[in-house]
Amino acid sequence: MKALLLLVAGIGGLLEAVAPRRAVALWTRALYRNAGEAEPREWVYAAAKVEGTLVAAGALVGLFRLATAEDDGADGGDDVTGGDANGSDADEA
Repeated sequence: MKALLLLVAGIGGLLEAVAPRRAVALWTRALYRNAGEAEPREWVYAAAKVEGTLVAAGALVGLFRLATAEDDGADGGDDVTGGDANGSDADEA
């Protein structure tokens, strides 16, 4: 489920980075009652492009970490509880 959310966020960020004017127009129509009267300043498009790039990069990093964490946990070498194979801690002896 986490991978799917990261993938959707990454695709959305990529679309926003590639077409910032279209993304701003869609968000403006969705958020304002009189979207035809709203006129964004020129820096809004640059900010949308930067935001899309950061979201896409963050999603890629998250997907990479998720993929490598699954590979590391597959061998079963790490013991999360800190105890030995019998379930007891070494300090209790």
